[in-house]
Amino acid sequence: MTEAPWRVYVVRCADGSLYTGVARDLAARIAAHNAGRGARYTRGRGPVTLVYQEGADDRASAQRREAAIKRLPATAKAGLAALAGAGGGPAAGPPNADATPPVPAHAASARTLATS
Repeated sequence: MTEAPWRVYVVRCADGSLYTGVARDLAARIAAHNAGRGARYTRGRGPVTLVYQEGADDRASAQRREAAIKRLPATAKAGLAALAGAGGGPAAGPPNADATPPVPAHAASARTLATS
C-alpha cells in the first residue's frame, strides 16, 4: 500500500493557536512555516509544531477535509491533537482512517468567516 500523496495537517503555533493546511511534502511545508515563508497566519506565530496529520488521495479531498477540520470547534481540533499524541492517531506516521473522528453534521453545514 502506498502512502497518500496529499496530507492534511494541523500545527500548533508558538502562541498556542492551531493552523490547518494541506501539503504534498509535509516536511518542506513545516520548514516553510518555521522559516517565515509559510501561510501568512503562521508567519508571526512560529515556530510551529505538527500535532496531527492524515492522508488524502487527491487535492480536492484534502481540501474538503481541511475545510471540515477548520469548521470544527477549537475543542474538537484539540481533541484531534490529543488523539494523535496519545498514539491513537497519525501525528507522525502513516494515515490511520480509524483514528479520524467524523465531522458532526452541524459542523459540516456551518458557515465560517475566519479560518484557523
